[in-house]
Amino acid sequence: MARPGRHLSGRDQIRRHGGEGGPELLRDSGATLVWDGGYRPGLWLVEQAMTEALARLPQHGVVTVALRRSHHIGCLAALARQATEAGCFVMLASSGPHSRIVAPFGGRQALFSPNPFAIGFPAGAAPVLVDISASITTVSMTRQKAAAGEQFEHPWLLDAAGRPTTDPAVMEHPTERGSLMLLGGAEAGHKGFGLALMVEALTQGLSGHGRRDAPGRWGASVYLQLIDPDAFAGRDAFAQQMEFLAEACRANAPIDPDRPVRLPGDQAARGIARAEAEGLALPPKTGAALRHWAAKLGVAVPAGLG
Repeated sequence: MARPGRHLSGRDQIRRHGGEGGPELLRDSGATLVWDGGYRPGLWLVEQAMTEALARLPQHGVVTVALRRSHHIGCLAALARQATEAGCFVMLASSGPHSRIVAPFGGRQALFSPNPFAIGFPAGAAPVLVDISASITTVSMTRQKAAAGEQFEHPWLLDAAGRPTTDPAVMEHPTERGSLMLLGGAEAGHKGFGLALMVEALTQGLSGHGRRDAPGRWGASVYLQLIDPDAFAGRDAFAQQMEFLAEACRANAPIDPDRPVRLPGDQAARGIARAEAEGLALPPKTGAALRHWAAKLGVAVPAGLG
C-alpha cells in the first residue's frame, strides 16, 4: 500500500489493490483513495471499494474512493444497500466521460452522460435509497420506446435544434441527434444542470480522468463516500432522527388515499422481501444466458436455473 498522502507514479502504479487482478492504486491518504479500475466489471470494483471503505471507517469516520476507468456499475441503489446495512450514510455517483447524451441547460449539443447518483441511509424498518440522475429519463428507456415505436407521455427529450419533444427517435438519428432533457425540464432544467456538474466534478475531477482526456471507449468514473454516524453525534442519535423523519413522511396526509406517501427504498424493500419468499421469475433468455456463462466459467448453477 502507498504511504498516506503520496501520489504513485512509474513502477508503483503497477501495484494493485487486492493482487494482480485488482484495480491500480494511484493515491492513498488513509481517508481518501484513487483507483484505476482498468475497465474491470463495475459491480465488482464498487463492491471492492465499499469493502475497503467500510474497513477504514472506524479509524477515519468518513472514507471516500474516487475510481476511474470502471465498467458499468449497474443499479446504484442496489450497491448502496451494502453501506446502509452497515449503519452508514452513503453517496455513490457515476458518469461516462466518453458519453454525450445530455445537453447543458440552454444548449442543444449533448455533452454529459445522464450522471446518476444515489444516497442511502438507515431509517428504521427500511433504508432510504434515493437513486436518480441529472436527466429526466434514461438511455435504456429511450431505446425501449424507440424500438417499440412509442412516444413518451411528456416532452422529456430535445431534438437537434433544442426543441422539447416526446419522440425517442431523436436519439437514434445518425447525423442530427437529439439529447435527453435535464431534470427540471424546460422551465427548471438549471437544477438538473447543477446536479450534472456536481457529478462530473465528484467523479471525473476527483478521479483525474474525464472528458478532457477524450477516452476512446465507454467507461465510468465513479465517486463513493461513506459516512459513519459514530464520527458525529452517534449512531443512536442518527437512527432516532432518521426513523422519526421517515415515519413522519409516511404518516403525511396523502393527496390520493389509495397512494400513501412512500419513501425512496420502500418499494425496493417490499420487492426484496417478496423475492426472498417467492423467488424471481426470469425471462427464458436471461436464464439461458446465465446457464451458458455459468458453464463456460465453471460456476455452479444457482437453484432454479438448472
